[in-house]
Amino acid sequence: MDFSRVQELAAQHGTPALFLSESRLRSAYRALALSLPGVELYYAVKSNCDPAIIAILNSENSFFDICSNGEIDIVRNAGICAGRCIHTHPIKRESDIRYALDFGVDTFVVDNEDELLKFIPYKNRCGLLVRMSIQNPGCLVNLSHKFGEAPEHTFNLIKKGHDLGLRIKGISFHPGSQNENALKYIEALEYCRDICRQAALSGIAIEVIDIGGGFPISYLASVMPIANFCQPINEYLTRYFSNYRIIAEPGRVISGPSVSLATTVIGRSMRNGAWWYYLDEGMYGSFSGKMYDHADYPMVVSRSGERHNSVLAGPTCDSIDVLYENIRLPLLQIGDVLLFESMGAYTSASASDFNGFPRAKIVVVE
Repeated sequence: MDFSRVQELAAQHGTPALFLSESRLRSAYRALALSLPGVELYYAVKSNCDPAIIAILNSENSFFDICSNGEIDIVRNAGICAGRCIHTHPIKRESDIRYALDFGVDTFVVDNEDELLKFIPYKNRCGLLVRMSIQNPGCLVNLSHKFGEAPEHTFNLIKKGHDLGLRIKGISFHPGSQNENALKYIEALEYCRDICRQAALSGIAIEVIDIGGGFPISYLASVMPIANFCQPINEYLTRYFSNYRIIAEPGRVISGPSVSLATTVIGRSMRNGAWWYYLDEGMYGSFSGKMYDHADYPMVVSRSGERHNSVLAGPTCDSIDVLYENIRLPLLQIGDVLLFESMGAYTSASASDFNGFPRAKIVVVE
């Protein structure tokens, strides 16, 4: 976002403020849709559940990936029908299952035998995807650390569900969040091919392959354009899975680039040879993604000149609330506005009102 435009918006709306670019959001969704032709995109609501984002993606005919009763309420309040949603949380209370079924969701994810047993009373009302783990220590967040059955045991779980009279619709996996290695999808799909063969030999019809999300975006370092990143995935899907329904659960790649943060220097202090700048946004707010999502965000400052050893800290009275240390910045003044880009995913979604500081407002622009 142009910095002069940011300063105008900051003067108009105050800071901290998250500026949601409608054009960026639509472009990100359309770019992924073009890069994965024939794949149904279920936006991961958890990445950013702001009603404006949900409404804009709804107008793009997106589908939605929901994981909780609260996210069901979000999509329901947006007028989205249950037929355009899947419930992907592998672990659910029975009350969560009933809540989703009452809304009308008919596709759920499981990854262990106890979860299969929970669905026996509802086996005529829904179908299941069995989640397979795919280990990826090279990604930003390894989502198979907490969920997913090992590939060599996934078919056994599918057969167990089938023998219980449950409708096993397919296989799901997630290669890890901010995954920059497209071959991880191929690795997982190789396992899926073997599992589908075993299922066919046992008379179990696998219809759906859910390739998860994890598509990367540029933060401090640039990543491959999404079309290039998806090319080997498309080639593999075309070659081996043309007769299956393929779905994905993108979150970061859509919401992440769509939001810019404007924050203001509210105080400064020379401490131990470094300039400390205190901002009106911090770790307990939109920068929660630094802690929970392990992300660093591109920063733009308006001033130039000699650079000094600097520290950026948030507004709360907690010493954890330090954003960046040992960075080189020009001498900033109280009142200066700083811009941070790529702040749409796992930022406001995990922010809090700790210490009485309200969450940054989200303002739709363009």
